[in-house]
This record gives sequence, structure tokens and C-alpha cells, in this order.
Amino acid sequence: VQLQASGGGSVQPGGSLRLSCVVSGITVDGNSIGWLRQAPGKEREGVACISNSDGSTYYRDSVKGRFTISRDNAQNTVYLQMNNLKSEDTAVYYCARLGPGSRCSTLNYSPRAFSLKIARTGSSGQGTQVTVSS
Repeated sequence: VQLQASGGGSVQPGGSLRLSCVVSGITVDGNSIGWLRQAPGKEREGVACISNSDGSTYYRDSVKGRFTISRDNAQNTVYLQMNNLKSEDTAVYYCARLGPGSRCSTLNYSPRAFSLKIARTGSSGQGTQVTVSS
């Protein structure tokens, strides 16, 4: 399983970026795929997730209304559209496959628990840097 994130960059507050996660070895519609981020000096936490069962989407509270996760089954790619970016969104962003026992819904109550579960049972790849600064 390989997950390759790209699309990061430097933007001013209020700007937008679209991250891409190209997946190989599995299908994106057969697996729940999440986005996580790790800011400098902080622990990795979940950001968004799209469920394999019905395509339901889940977000941490701080990005609701600004970020949108989606997938293109034909391209086997998952996207994270990020609008109205804020300085606190600065981080390295990773995409990951949820492993056995992991649920997208965990994001609803604990982005940190979501990340820990993926670290134990899931798969993730190299991240892409997002910097929001004026």
C-alpha cells in the first residue's frame, strides 16, 4: 500500500489549497481514507476522513465549513480542498488508510485518538507541507 500526498505550499491567510493523495495497492472506495496533520512541536491529529462504506465525510471541528474531503475512484485519489486557511492550519499534512477497527467517526470526539488508531493499525505516507503566513 502506498499513499502519496502532494499539493502543499505557502499561502496567505484566507487563501486556498487543494491537497491530493494518490493511492496504490488498494482502492479508495474500498477503504476509509483520512487526512492528518502535524504542526511544529505538536502531536499528529486527524483532520478529515471519508468512509469506504457510503462515502460519508467527517471533519475535526476547527476545519468544518472550510475543508472538504472527496475522492475520485477512477483516479484512485483522495483530495482535501482547504479554503479560508488560517495560520493555525500550518502543518505537514498526511493521508492515511484506516486499518481494522478504525472508524472515521472517531474524528467527531477525538482527532488525537483517530491519529493514534491509524498509527497502530493503518498505513500512511510522506506528508506535504502547508504554510499559512502573511
